[in-house]
Amino acid sequence: MSLLTRLLERNLRNSGAGARRLYSNHAEEESSATKHEFADEEFRVLNLRSTSQATQQKRKVFKKEPVQPPRHQKMATDQDWSAVWPGPRTFQPSVVPLPLRQGYTEKGAPPPSKFANAELMKIPNFLHLTPPAIRQQCEALKKFCTPWPKGLETLENCEKRFPIEIKSTDYCHALPTIRNPEARRVTLNIKLSDLKFDAHAKDKFLRLVGDRYNPNTGILTIVADRCPLRKQNYDYAMYLLTACYHESFVTESWESSKSEADMEYYSFERNKSKQSAEAIINWGQPVEEAKKLNADHGFAQSVEQLINEGENVYNLGKYKEEVLKLLNISK
Repeated sequence: MSLLTRLLERNLRNSGAGARRLYSNHAEEESSATKHEFADEEFRVLNLRSTSQATQQKRKVFKKEPVQPPRHQKMATDQDWSAVWPGPRTFQPSVVPLPLRQGYTEKGAPPPSKFANAELMKIPNFLHLTPPAIRQQCEALKKFCTPWPKGLETLENCEKRFPIEIKSTDYCHALPTIRNPEARRVTLNIKLSDLKFDAHAKDKFLRLVGDRYNPNTGILTIVADRCPLRKQNYDYAMYLLTACYHESFVTESWESSKSEADMEYYSFERNKSKQSAEAIINWGQPVEEAKKLNADHGFAQSVEQLINEGENVYNLGKYKEEVLKLLNISK
């Protein structure tokens, strides 16, 4: 029994080794065949494009054109500058034939040149307003002008015929809107001597205008800025002047019943001071109207200034001189 068992084990061992040997030989043959096939074929490229290599176009090569020299190097010396720079525009260094420099640099270094200079481009320039360009524009506007009126050759004649002076301001700025709120303001100036008044109307007119009248220059100034448009403010200023002028000639019923104590200011002509001064200078003389002496205008003016303006060094000194002159007393 033991002998039989040993024979069977030996046969099994021999059969397993052969099978293993056959299997390994077969695997080696397959691997060598696969390597031979890969060696014969080329490496395949993965193409993700829809077109093939043959239909692909070659990339175009763009050639840069040569840079042209600045324009000012090609311009003639007798070039018409108004045709090159006809209107306001930003500074262009290639056009302007001037060696301009502007900008801050370190100490001892020259300012930056005009090329790539932001300082020259930021500021406004007046290269379009050269004398030849202005002369050319004036010649073009002459056909729309009329001759200067006769009789207005001097400033005095203009002020005599046109006593009212109107002032307004136009603003030029870099904003989204061209309108400026200050442009609506209108200033009206007129000399008080150009208006015809009597004593009552002048006093009432000065009280109506108040601080708008400057006694040092004798000019009345009316400023109108209530309305949104300049034309409306101009009409309003003219209305104020017209209304104040005509209102000053209106005499109310209660004004005729005013006494000397009710007057707004002191007047030498209607006061008893005139009678007292004339009585002093005519004292001891026969009473005759033809030979009666009157107080001069200087004395009357000094008395009015002393009472209306108050006592000060100038008014007191002026009053002293007029009293000595009136009494013929030498210093």
